[in-house]
Amino acid sequence: MNTLRKIIEIDEALCNGCGECASACAEGAIQIIDGKARLIKEQYCDGLGACLGECPTGALKVIEREAEEFDEEAVKEHLEAQADNKPKAAATMACGCPSAQIESFGPPPTRQAHREPATQTSYASALSHWPVQIRLVPPTAPFLNGAHLLVAADCTPVAYPHFHRDFLEGKVVLVGCPKFDDAQAYIQRFADIFKTAHVKDVTVVVMEVPCCQGLPVIVKKGMELAGKSIPMEQITISRRGEVLERERLVA
Repeated sequence: MNTLRKIIEIDEALCNGCGECASACAEGAIQIIDGKARLIKEQYCDGLGACLGECPTGALKVIEREAEEFDEEAVKEHLEAQADNKPKAAATMACGCPSAQIESFGPPPTRQAHREPATQTSYASALSHWPVQIRLVPPTAPFLNGAHLLVAADCTPVAYPHFHRDFLEGKVVLVGCPKFDDAQAYIQRFADIFKTAHVKDVTVVVMEVPCCQGLPVIVKKGMELAGKSIPMEQITISRRGEVLERERLVA
């Protein structure tokens, strides 16, 4: 039944698909679809506008119009369905996909073991485990316990030429895309990790582009959901592969 009430309105022309509004919406009413924020169901939106302050482009506003009534029970079912579906999707991969098999590697070979000429610069991989995708790593993975966690937007290793040497060495890495992946599922995944593993600190590496800025928001919301306060640093990389900024987000 429709009623005159307050509800969110999204200006598609202004939306850059960063996903921060989706992360801020506790009811899961907003999702990123085809690179734009969408209100997926009117009954999921309470019209309170918690998402407004997270939008960097001003694409969101609260208006008053006829819409479906806010349905708290429907929201509960929607959130439960989201929580149920994601782990099941990951679990189905474990039977046959090598990307879902948990592995810890030994220490990388020393540079001397390569016996390169003195004029050649080469570095061994600093990756210590598998898998690396956020959606595939269970909170109980043994390599997460006591880890120095590196959360990287998946474009950063391509843009930054010394990613392993400068960022990955000595850390456990989780990789994902805040624009195209499911932000709500990632918030829950990080919350479960922070509850289960004794993570020592977190470094988040993102690109300078606006859509990347949702990743530290996702990690922080995961901490809040877990009731944890963990030292956190954000590193921003330019499209030309330079470090633009290092910022402490959590003391």
